[in-house]
Amino acid sequence: MKHLDDHRDPLLERRRLLARLRSSTTRAWTIMDVCGGHTRSRGRLTELLPRDITLLPGPGCPGCALPPETIDKAVAIAARKDVILTGAPELLRLPGGRGDLLGARARGGDVRAVRRPLDAVRIAEGNPDREVVFLAAGFETTAPANARAVLHAKARGLGNFRVLVGHSLVPPAITATLEAPDDRVQAFLAAGQVCAVMGWTEYEPIAARYRVPIVVTGPGPLDLLEGIAAATDQLESGQARVENRYAARESGALAGRDLVGRVFRVTGLSWRGTARRAPGSLRLSEEFAEYDAELRFGELHTTGHSGCIASDILRGTKPPIDCASYGTRCTPRTPLGAPMVSTRGACAAFYTATPRRRSGR
Repeated sequence: MKHLDDHRDPLLERRRLLARLRSSTTRAWTIMDVCGGHTRSRGRLTELLPRDITLLPGPGCPGCALPPETIDKAVAIAARKDVILTGAPELLRLPGGRGDLLGARARGGDVRAVRRPLDAVRIAEGNPDREVVFLAAGFETTAPANARAVLHAKARGLGNFRVLVGHSLVPPAITATLEAPDDRVQAFLAAGQVCAVMGWTEYEPIAARYRVPIVVTGPGPLDLLEGIAAATDQLESGQARVENRYAARESGALAGRDLVGRVFRVTGLSWRGTARRAPGSLRLSEEFAEYDAELRFGELHTTGHSGCIASDILRGTKPPIDCASYGTRCTPRTPLGAPMVSTRGACAAFYTATPRRRSGR
């Protein structure tokens, strides 16, 4: 069956799923995807869906959930002459109240893009007289690799390697969205890659308590469409359960979960979608506190950013075109907020898919 699925005709499959949705949808439904891959795969798909189905982008991309104050801290650290600040290329463009890390590099900071966290460890090995700080961001998918980097640094006895942690967890992000007073989401598409690491049992209490279907699916266009169809089927039949449509085990990958559980602890840190501080983010555990950049460099001043409505967009209460800066002051080349930076961000994906609506008017 898997062999047949891998060689199915994408066009025919898309037509079949769209026809199924049109014939089975009897009322309006609002579904949110919580995966950067889903957001990037949208393309013009939302225009092909039945009018009664609204697909909202959630906080899926690694940078979208990263609090602006974490970027401010990174920019402040990068200004130090004894520091090399490292991070994934897309994170260097994320704006905070003090600008972004590319701006910090232009002002003389030693800011380097790395593809893997172990690359940052190697930079620390090669520069024993400098402090090397790695900006760790994303949801549970990236956490195991970042945890492994910390373990590698500890095994090598590196005293000049630090991590500025900006990890968020998906289940609390979903819960925060559902508990918002202006929530209108009726079902979620969960990221298959996250569940491949952490499993999907944590979603079951959420589906039961809030009576919302949660469908675990992959990042491709057909995966997205299948997830929408599965969520709509549940909504139409009055069901609310977790449905796994991805190659993920219920318990996830035990090795990855063990890495995350050993190196990190869950803490309460606000993310861009909500102002509340509840258990939903990660920080280095006490065993690895010596690698915590925040502890090493002390209290860092942060500022807000008034030109972006990212929190409203990531909670699904406003579309990107409701932002006064969208398509004018804020574009993929000149982003004011995280959702416009990555191709997995809500605003950037919307901008690419709807060229006639870029002005926001």
